[in-house]
Amino acid sequence: MARYCISVFLVTTLLFTACFNAVSGKEAWGYVDVRDGAHMFWWLYYANSSSASFQDLPLVMWLQGGPGGSSCGFGNFAEIGPLDTALQPRETSWVNAASVLFVDNPVGTGYSYTDSYDALTKDVAMVASDMMVLLKHFFSKKPEFQNIPFYIFSESYGGKMAAAISFELAKSLLDDFGLNEVTRAAKEVQKAVEQEQYDKATQLWSIAENVVEQNTNGVNFYNILTPSSDLLKSSTAHEDYLSALNRRHVRPLHGQSLDALMNGPIREKLGIIPKNVTWGGVNVTVYNGQLDLIVDTMGQELWVKKLKWDGLQKFNQMKWTALEDPQLTGQTGAFYKTYKNFAFYWILKAGHMIPSDQGSMALRMLRMVTLQE
Repeated sequence: MARYCISVFLVTTLLFTACFNAVSGKEAWGYVDVRDGAHMFWWLYYANSSSASFQDLPLVMWLQGGPGGSSCGFGNFAEIGPLDTALQPRETSWVNAASVLFVDNPVGTGYSYTDSYDALTKDVAMVASDMMVLLKHFFSKKPEFQNIPFYIFSESYGGKMAAAISFELAKSLLDDFGLNEVTRAAKEVQKAVEQEQYDKATQLWSIAENVVEQNTNGVNFYNILTPSSDLLKSSTAHEDYLSALNRRHVRPLHGQSLDALMNGPIREKLGIIPKNVTWGGVNVTVYNGQLDLIVDTMGQELWVKKLKWDGLQKFNQMKWTALEDPQLTGQTGAFYKTYKNFAFYWILKAGHMIPSDQGSMALRMLRMVTLQE
């Protein structure tokens, strides 16, 4: 196995001019020692848009499938990076609409390597743990991305890793001390329930949520990766437990029905809301290639129909909307439908590797998902 002498976190930044004389976008790359003897490689392209700076566009992390597919290789040069495999500019590169972070994940993939076979990842939990180390280093060394919307896009088996990584991100909200405080409060609730003291359990539940809020700077109980609104962070100094429960769990339900209004006509009327700012929660998108067999479209649709989501019935009743292919005027390139914060895209004439098969349609989908279209 090849060995390299590399510091804990080596970053190189340059302008794409001398080597290829093809793209003017800024890029950076480096290694992170995610564990002893395990070294993970990442490669970042700053957004290269003629209409917006990278600070005004989202950051997308691309996870390849496999497991064992190289994001920095296949995802970069064969699918969505600024250059194709012939090192020629790619017109449909996602760098046109976002900064893109490729990571050779898990270690042992692409340029990521280990000093011994024992350091290879053993399961998805270890994959997610390694990625958390990398992301902490990345955002520490690249603070300009700390306040930019962050999306994780994945392909094939990468979806399983994306879910595990998201779970680890959620757990990282609490340090060990805070976690112990929350655990103690939760056990008090459990004890009251077991003793059938339900009024007491309800009060203790509210107290436990106070502990969570204090240790997380007001986490959003309905989506831990999104911040609570200022209304839900109001002072609790003179708040009884029923008022606190109402504030956390009743008011948010009233707000959900405003999503379409606030993200539609009100947003248009105000005219100053940035395109990457969404009123309300986080959007979830499923996308699938029409010609894919290993993850076939019909199977995906059946899976979606079984999701546990209060908007599923209305979503299933909606009709598909055709999207024109950006490169073929008058021809349909995809179908999609969306309801509230959930969307499903069928990309026509594309298999498992959608950006490789239908680059222009994949780029349009990215712009729609990140609210640029």
